[in-house]
Amino acid sequence: MRFTVQREAFLRPLRAVAGVVERKQSQLTPILLNVLIRIQGSHFFLTTTDQEVELVAKGNLGVSVDKEWTVTAPVRKLMDICKALPEGEALTVLQEQDRITIRAGRSRFTLSTLPAGEFPSLNEEIGKFKFSITERHLKSLIEQTCFAMAEQDVRYYLNGMLLEVKNDHIYGVAADGHRLAFGKIALLSQETNTARAIVPRKGILELQRILSESEAMVEIILGENHIRAITSEVQLTSKLLDGRFPDYERIILKDGDKVLTGRRDVLKEAFQRAAALFSDKFRGVRLRITNGCLKILATNTEQDEVEEDIEIDYVGNDLEIGFNVKYLIDFLNVIQTEDIKFIFSDSNSSARIEGVGAQNCTYVIMPMRI
Repeated sequence: MRFTVQREAFLRPLRAVAGVVERKQSQLTPILLNVLIRIQGSHFFLTTTDQEVELVAKGNLGVSVDKEWTVTAPVRKLMDICKALPEGEALTVLQEQDRITIRAGRSRFTLSTLPAGEFPSLNEEIGKFKFSITERHLKSLIEQTCFAMAEQDVRYYLNGMLLEVKNDHIYGVAADGHRLAFGKIALLSQETNTARAIVPRKGILELQRILSESEAMVEIILGENHIRAITSEVQLTSKLLDGRFPDYERIILKDGDKVLTGRRDVLKEAFQRAAALFSDKFRGVRLRITNGCLKILATNTEQDEVEEDIEIDYVGNDLEIGFNVKYLIDFLNVIQTEDIKFIFSDSNSSARIEGVGAQNCTYVIMPMRI
């Protein structure tokens, strides 16, 4: 069996699906290092998976093939070959027993394959709850919240993001026990049903990667155990995490009577200068807040010190509170308004951070003892 395809037409979908493949899987399940190539009519389909997340990309051959067939090949080697070939080259792929031969111009490559029948699949009925949103809006929602996801936390439900649909909005929430990021986007169509799912970290990051900044629609299908996102070029399927996500509404609606307002760019640059003092995981800074002034204080393990005064809008009792400066910078990197506000109760309680005039994102950070 053989097919011919233009290099660019094959490389683009191959790039789209290659990210889910991890080299460490080779010792456990070698076939997970392969891409499943399926030829059907005038189209080809490329599938990769780590058995938690599956990506399927579609491409056009330009001509129709009479017989449907499948083959697997090492995805990294295949992508390296395609990237190394000159633009405009045509690839001819020939399958012979347990090997494939790739011809392009005067180049010839032979790669070993594994049986296509052994390739695992998440291609099953996911569920009936569906909604659509623009790729740009969903990508923005993920970017504004995903950085707060935990990594390898024993509370496994924190190693991902909560996606919830209710009140004609989709909500994205991520938390790692020290901070929480919340965002919401209005849906174009009124959705009366409600649904929620905790998507694992890898599924969220792969979804963020395949989404574009365009107004094209992405269809989301939520089931009990899986989520599926379908764009015009790629289909992503991910298993879901079990567990009960923290009550984010109770956390973000907690009242505070002390409000600090300042310029986002000024505060971000000041925190970045303070962060330059640290090279280890301990990155605690003290914020000393008085009427009209924020003093940033930090000392590292070598007893180096930084002190900086920032003009702010604050009227109230003096307050001193400590935070992880990296978390503060992460928040300020995604807030898009010119001014931001911190809402406090006292030096021992969490702080809420919001963009002034923005209603779509809220961030909560726990204090540190310094």
